[in-house]
Amino acid sequence: MPSPVTVDRTVPYFPGATVLGYPRIGPGRQLKKALEAFWSGRSELDDLQVSLEKLRMETRRHLADLGLTFDDGAIPLDFSPYDHVLDAAVMLGAVPERFAGVVDAAGRVGPVGYFALARGDGDRAPLEMTKWFDSNYHYLVPEIGPETPIRFADDRLVRDFLQAAADGDTVRPVVVGPLTFLLLSKPADGSPDGFHPLDRLDDVLAAYTDLLRAFGDAGAPWVQLDEPALVADTWEVPRERVLAALTRGLEVLAGELARPARPALFLAAPYGDLGDALPPVADSHVEAVGLDLVRGPLPRPDVLRRLAGKVVVGGVVDGRNVWRTDLERALELLLRLSDGIGEGARVAVSTSCSLLHVPHDASRERRLGQALRPALAFADQKVEEVQVLARGLALGADSVRAELAAAGEARAARTRHPGVRRDDVAARVAGLTEADLTRAPYEERSAAQAEILGLPALPTTTIGSFPQTVELRRARVALKKRDLDREGYERVVREEIARVVRLQEELGLDVLVHGEPERNDMVQYFAEQLDGFAVTDHGWVQSYGSRCTRPPILFGGVARPAPMTVPWTTYAASLTDRPVKAMVTGPVTMLAWSFVRDDQPLAETAQQVALALRDEIADLQDAGIRIVQVDEPALRELLPLRRAEREDYLAWAVRAFRVATSVAGPDTQVHTHLCYSEFGDILDAIDAMDADVTSIEAARSRMEILPELRAAGFCRGVGPGVYDIHSPRVPSTEEVTGLLTAALAAVPAGRLWVNPDCGLKTRGFEETTAALANLVEAARAVRATLPGGAGI
Repeated sequence: MPSPVTVDRTVPYFPGATVLGYPRIGPGRQLKKALEAFWSGRSELDDLQVSLEKLRMETRRHLADLGLTFDDGAIPLDFSPYDHVLDAAVMLGAVPERFAGVVDAAGRVGPVGYFALARGDGDRAPLEMTKWFDSNYHYLVPEIGPETPIRFADDRLVRDFLQAAADGDTVRPVVVGPLTFLLLSKPADGSPDGFHPLDRLDDVLAAYTDLLRAFGDAGAPWVQLDEPALVADTWEVPRERVLAALTRGLEVLAGELARPARPALFLAAPYGDLGDALPPVADSHVEAVGLDLVRGPLPRPDVLRRLAGKVVVGGVVDGRNVWRTDLERALELLLRLSDGIGEGARVAVSTSCSLLHVPHDASRERRLGQALRPALAFADQKVEEVQVLARGLALGADSVRAELAAAGEARAARTRHPGVRRDDVAARVAGLTEADLTRAPYEERSAAQAEILGLPALPTTTIGSFPQTVELRRARVALKKRDLDREGYERVVREEIARVVRLQEELGLDVLVHGEPERNDMVQYFAEQLDGFAVTDHGWVQSYGSRCTRPPILFGGVARPAPMTVPWTTYAASLTDRPVKAMVTGPVTMLAWSFVRDDQPLAETAQQVALALRDEIADLQDAGIRIVQVDEPALRELLPLRRAEREDYLAWAVRAFRVATSVAGPDTQVHTHLCYSEFGDILDAIDAMDADVTSIEAARSRMEILPELRAAGFCRGVGPGVYDIHSPRVPSTEEVTGLLTAALAAVPAGRLWVNPDCGLKTRGFEETTAALANLVEAARAVRATLPGGAGI
């Protein structure tokens, strides 16, 4: 048990138990419903603002009901109406020049302008979207140039704090840190060669100084600055420059700006190990430091001693996965942390990162088996775990002995589940050879596919899904409630497939899809049919904006009892004489967008999933389907944040893809789909996947990836997206023509495909039809300019 320490009361008391953030969508997806009602015109701006404030207040009060307290800032204020990085950009007035009209004379961006930045507006493309570190959350990328206005322009974050205070709730504001903001940004169009957003550090620090002063004036006891960029070493700027910028930022915000002019500062660095960034943080004047002790090790003793005089917040409860914490091990780690820090330091307990990445409450999941449900901890259960550990740290392990025993038994019961260990699955993985990973040479495949498919240059297609109609959703709900039998549901699905096939023929697309009307989600659909997965009823998490997903839970050995896509794909193929493409979700994405078992290496789990998909691809091929797309949008998402770990990850990720796809014969064309941009650092891995055609997100980034593909000598088919499906705007024929013309500068016409950035599930049919019509018209126009009008 740690010795008591003297707390400096010139700094506000820091709670013994807290969390770094909490889900902001609401347990009933209130955020999604409020946003989409406003966007569709079914509600007014005042209605939206009332709904958002109600959700913020309900979240604060719920955390208090769970045992966190208001009087010491244990409850984080981390709510965003769309995205926290966008919030930081708006706070700084850092708006791209094309959106200058949404900024008022004081530099503020109103709600309409805020959503225009996120979703686009007329001819103005929205901010690019990409993954938030190695998670399934996606943020909007700020665009910063030498002349981008940067100042403390919008005090919404302070007003949210004051609103909470007016309700009697003292909370801890959470803000994206200045270094992370700049490292996540991209140079604005027209920036000179060699410019990096980090060049604007002093301007950003000046704005953050004003923000902290405003929080101080408002009475905020603590402000949490999130700096996850410090745990990564893969930025375009050298690590030495990152550390120098960190030192400068700490000097300005924690040193030159001293208390009581500012709140006490809690610097949190989730998602990994601070490493060489911890000493300058330890030597700074920040009052609290958060360590991710789930994904990072306990720091060295000499570094721990340098934390004397600070609150050290041990993130020992995993904020990324849904399994119950090994409380005994976590408590032992906290005690070692407490023993290692110096005189005058104090240990507090927290989650490893924000609980943004997990669902709200596992107790709502009534259909999960008794061996599985007790082993789960969603956000509410993790709040409770943090408090148990804080009590054990303060009062000793005996004070929480019952809770430790219950957690241990729940974890043990999970291992006894009959599906966790399957000898047949393990034996099949062990029996894989290099021959199982190899296809015929690309030249042989390309010739065979050209003969059997007979496609023109610049063939047009979509990524797979089409908009999900109200009727489809109602039929799915009715089936679940048993108000509709399986035969009736399948009739609805077949009718929708027929409608989508007719639409694609009318539009003139070259390669058709069945539209995926039977799929609720690209991962959950397969998880529901594979052994080793469980699905939830209420396990929603935010992917971006109003987009929510329900990640399945991968708990055991993975196998495929029966075909999953063959009946629907072959039915679509029977309706047309054009090629029909089948879509399956790849092994890495199945892992990335699920809550994965933590009791075996990811590489082994990936191979199990790959073998199940291999069986599906073999059956599709046997049924006469000659184009199969294996979607891997999450390939880059799981990329480790440290360079030293990337080679191993990419090796097993590529291996899993090839295990799944190498069953395809030379005349079966294998596609893969990647999205959310920034592929330059994994081009070798993309090439090693050996897909015949790779479609990639490229519309928002204006084809940024293509020069890198050309420089890398990429020699297979490429489909750079020309229609940004994450925005409601419809690209004009001229816009698509311009993108295709740019693409032809990097990709020969014989290898260039024309497609949207991603699936169309979240869009409406009216905008989808208009956008695809423009896509087809643009492809025909560009095709007509090629030699012989065909480019072959």
